[in-house]
Amino acid sequence: MIRTEALDRLPVRTAVPALERALDDRGVAVLCAPPGTGKTTLVPLVLAGLTGNGPVRRVLVAEPRRIAARAAARRMAWLLGERPGERVGFTVRGERVVGRRTVVEVVTTGVLLQRLQRDQELAGVDVVIIDECHERHLDADTVAAFLLDVREAIRPDLRLVAASATTDAEGWARLLGDAPVIQAEGVSYPVEVLWAPPVRPVKPPHGMRVDPALLTHVAATVRRALTEREGDVLCFLPGVGEIGRVAGQLAGVDAEVLQVHGRAPAAVQDAVLAGSSGVRRVVLATSVAESSLTVPGVRIVVDSGLAREPRTDHARGLSALTTVRASQAAGRQRAGRAGREAPGAVYRCWDQAEDGRLARFPAPEIKVADLAAFALQAACWGDPDASSLALLDPPPAGAMGAAREVLDAIGAVDGGGRVTGRGVRMSRLGLHPRLARALLDGAAEVGARRAAEVVALLSEEPPREYGDDLAAALRTARRGQDGYAARWKQEVRRLSGQVDGAGSGSGSGKTASSGAAPDIGAGAAPGTSTGTGAGPGSGTRTRSGEGRSDDAVVGLVAALAFPERVARARGDGAFLMTSGTGAELREGSPLRRSRWLAVAVADRPSHAASARVRLAAVLDEDTALAAAGHLRVRGEEVRWVDGEVTARSVDRLGAVELAVRPLKQPDPELVRGALVDGLRREGLGLLRWNRDSEQLRSRLAFLHRVLGAPWPDVSDGALLADPDAWLEPELSRARRRSDLGRIDAGQALRRLLPWATGEAARLDELAPERIEVPSGSRIRVEYGGDQPVLAVKLQELFGLAETPRVAGVPVLVHLLSPAGRPAAVTADLASFWREGYKAVRAELRGRYPKHPWPEDPATVPATRYTSARLKRS
Repeated sequence: MIRTEALDRLPVRTAVPALERALDDRGVAVLCAPPGTGKTTLVPLVLAGLTGNGPVRRVLVAEPRRIAARAAARRMAWLLGERPGERVGFTVRGERVVGRRTVVEVVTTGVLLQRLQRDQELAGVDVVIIDECHERHLDADTVAAFLLDVREAIRPDLRLVAASATTDAEGWARLLGDAPVIQAEGVSYPVEVLWAPPVRPVKPPHGMRVDPALLTHVAATVRRALTEREGDVLCFLPGVGEIGRVAGQLAGVDAEVLQVHGRAPAAVQDAVLAGSSGVRRVVLATSVAESSLTVPGVRIVVDSGLAREPRTDHARGLSALTTVRASQAAGRQRAGRAGREAPGAVYRCWDQAEDGRLARFPAPEIKVADLAAFALQAACWGDPDASSLALLDPPPAGAMGAAREVLDAIGAVDGGGRVTGRGVRMSRLGLHPRLARALLDGAAEVGARRAAEVVALLSEEPPREYGDDLAAALRTARRGQDGYAARWKQEVRRLSGQVDGAGSGSGSGKTASSGAAPDIGAGAAPGTSTGTGAGPGSGTRTRSGEGRSDDAVVGLVAALAFPERVARARGDGAFLMTSGTGAELREGSPLRRSRWLAVAVADRPSHAASARVRLAAVLDEDTALAAAGHLRVRGEEVRWVDGEVTARSVDRLGAVELAVRPLKQPDPELVRGALVDGLRREGLGLLRWNRDSEQLRSRLAFLHRVLGAPWPDVSDGALLADPDAWLEPELSRARRRSDLGRIDAGQALRRLLPWATGEAARLDELAPERIEVPSGSRIRVEYGGDQPVLAVKLQELFGLAETPRVAGVPVLVHLLSPAGRPAAVTADLASFWREGYKAVRAELRGRYPKHPWPEDPATVPATRYTSARLKRS
């Protein structure tokens, strides 16, 4: 029986007529409605014709999270007086609850992506609602782009609604072709803001780490809120680990403590969303409760101010969630949860002065996440570079380039970026492309079931208490009875069913030599395929992996997923990954004695030189070489290392050196390249410079600046950009650092003079090394500054009315005392004699009485000598 009274209380009902008109007129609309107004539950029912008198339509509702999809379907079914699976159902990864009568189906955006790839027409679907689009999850952005393509090309009748919980809807309206924006007013009560920063400073978050002192403070704030206010408490924390630690610190409070996150058992989720049964509750939640879920009974919010966002270090091949400060928009969403049903309060665990410095909105996932899965989806859609997709933010070029490299290495795309048959199969597994590769190629070696077990572990990181040994975590999951183990077993069934022992599936993709299905066979050279499926050190094992230990299977599959994270021990718990990044294990880890590891999960704090390994598997060397075989390189390496040329024959796996021996007669071209690299690293000071060569360089730099071509650019950048032009033949004859020190830099620079035009002969005319002054002295000109400098004793310029010039530029005259100390500086001698000389004469004549100080310096000859010496001569 339809619960009409509950439906009528939903505030979004007043906006439904305008929404229906917009869809009738334009087929697209943006619905902006605050959390708790019923946009997720009432609107799909109305558009499907399940309430009122409208025509029956099939509606798909896309939610960003599995927990939200299940909750929305259950709530809609309850409003209709039914159970999920009747007229309202849901589909999430690994779980489908729908029936023949279902007309409203709630799915995750990932599930909808898979459907669009299989059936672009979405046959039988009339309306698609993309819920919580303001959160800017990558899957939601991709779904919207694909649906707009579908509407434009083959389904103009498909109705599309972007539903947002914030008022920042203008971007989505533009994306949907200036779609109408329908505003729904929420019923909200006043929320008092209480600033509750820690008494003592706490360390800022980095990587996945949160200062334990902050979590202790959050727990204390929850206790404070329980004593100061009435009602249930909703506490926002960044992740599952933090929720568990705060829950432990709340032991003994006079309230029921519940944990809500994507990994929480369905029974717990249902209990939270069902409301209180008379016992006061403290609900510890991740950001999933910001807008996707409504938790009844909440009057108090305690906000830690933290959130988790994806980050990718493309240079090191590390992708992980990282802890960040929550945005201002998230803070408003969280605070609003306290005012859904009555006046409430929010305790913010940071200082009010910090609030204005927070980001206004969370970063769009497309800007910060690993884009390999997105790039594969775009390639399967027929737009490998995503240039034609209607996206609010274009994908960063660097991230897309890194993603295409990954897809090319695993055989998902060809050289032109077009998807291969193997890539299509990968895209349909509902996994990251790396894990899809590990599942397909691992199944060919160890069987579908055992490969699926490892991939399921990698697709949802095990709880921290499972430890950092992936094989041990596998054994724990097999015998576990907790919520994670239940989800893991369900995912294993799903994955093994999809592969079903069908082999690596590499037939339409790349060959093993390009990384698509690397050889794991005994005795085979890396990068070649035996086709036997045999394991390391064995020529007889079957594809089922019979006879292989858990450690061997787990190591192989993890290495197939992350070949650039295959790592060799350096000693004392330190490793070097093939990507070149260092990695360290925690103290006490059972993996510290391993020679080789396949690192599955690692993060690198911003201040750290090495990544911290959070999950890894033991490898033997043969498996490491096979799984990462496309990274193996053998050859001569001649490099500039620690200030000298080193020549070696090296066999390396990425950055890991397997074997090294010195080269007695290295290739001269490689030696020359190393020497040039040394010059670029350490500078031209490696050559032999003296005062004359430095002066020549300064003169040439002056002429280039003043006259331009054909006078050469002799800056460091220009000289190092073309060493052939001035350092040959000496550079090709050099073999080591000391040989560079014997190259006369001045002689080399003269090769750059414009000899062909004849201008070289004018060097001394245009930029003379010395200028003769009236006393007869030849004074060196310094060209190092913006203007040439002539430093000369004042008496030696008596009688000189005009300032000397070089290349038409007046020199800057530094007039010196008889003792050689600066007395005046001028670029206009005539003006100095008229206006400045009198003051200098008055100051210095008493100090240097033996030298001439005429009142009119134009009337006496210039001299280097004292007055007495002049009389004698």
